[in-house]
Amino acid sequence: MLSEFKKFLITGNVVDMAVGFIFGAAFATVVKSLVTNIIMPPIGLIMGGVDFSSLFIALDGKEYTSLADLDKAGAPAIKLGVFFNDTISFIILGFVMFMIVKAYNKMKKEDAAIVVSPTTKGCPECAMDIPLAAKVCPHCRSAQ
Repeated sequence: MLSEFKKFLITGNVVDMAVGFIFGAAFATVVKSLVTNIIMPPIGLIMGGVDFSSLFIALDGKEYTSLADLDKAGAPAIKLGVFFNDTISFIILGFVMFMIVKAYNKMKKEDAAIVVSPTTKGCPECAMDIPLAAKVCPHCRSAQ
């Protein structure tokens, strides 16, 4: 059982999946930072100085000055700003993944389009493969 587990772990698919997962997590962190630190501040400025990350509705009826105060109090809330940031992060990440898959599929099609010239032909008498330049089939001795 241990040897089967070792074989499972060192197969290419598991390693590829692990590398993809690690890069995916790192990429998601970069996209989240892009949305939070680069995209949302100008959008908030355009919309009258709104800081989207601090938009929330406290459900306990009390007023809180910031999201940090709300979290410190442990009050239930609908965190609209966090949801909005996460939604934009998801859309950007989905678009980037779409573009990566699209580029990969295009490269795959280009590889499939590369035609390898045949080096053999079929003998009409015995149906064996013979070199293209052959004048006589080495299998049945028929003229080509």
